[in-house]
Amino acid sequence: MDRLRRSQHERRGQVRAAAALLVAIVLLAVDRRAGRGWDEMVIELSSGAFFAGLALAAFTVTPAPFGEYGPAVSVAWLALTAWGSLAIGKPFTLGIARRTTAPEVHATPMFHRVNAVITAVWAVGFTLNAVGLALLFAFAPHATAAIIAVKVCGFALPALFTVRYPRIVRARYAA
Repeated sequence: MDRLRRSQHERRGQVRAAAALLVAIVLLAVDRRAGRGWDEMVIELSSGAFFAGLALAAFTVTPAPFGEYGPAVSVAWLALTAWGSLAIGKPFTLGIARRTTAPEVHATPMFHRVNAVITAVWAVGFTLNAVGLALLFAFAPHATAAIIAVKVCGFALPALFTVRYPRIVRARYAA
C-alpha cells in the first residue's frame, strides 16, 4: 500500500513539474509576442530553465529530489539568478527598468547603479526567503502562517523597495 501511495505521489509530482514547464514556456511565448526583449525576461527565462530541470528530475529521479523543500529550492534558484546577474555585471532589473525610463537614461552609470542596488535587494530577499522556508520546512513544517509570512515578505519587501528607491534617487539627484 505504501508503495502505491508513493507511486501516486511521484506521478502527481511529474504532472505538476511538466505543467509548470508548460506554463513557463507559454508565458515566455506570450511575452515575446508582446514585444518583450530577452533582457526583460531574465527571471522568466531562469524560471523556465528551473522548471525544465525539475521536470527532468521528476521523471528520472526516485524519490523526487526536493520533496517538501521544493518552495525553498525554487526561491534559492531565483536568488542564484539574481546574484549571478550581478556577478556578470548585468543586473536582471535592467531590462525591466528600460521599459519605464527614457532611452537617454539607459546608458548612464546612475541607471546601472540603481538597478544593481535593486537587484541586490531582490537577491538578498530571495536568499533570506529560501533560508527561511528551508528552516521552517525542517523544523516547523506545519507552521502555515509563518510559511506564508516568509513568502509574502520575501517578495513584498523587495517589491516595495523597487518602487521607492528610484524615487529617492531622483529626489536626491534633483536636490
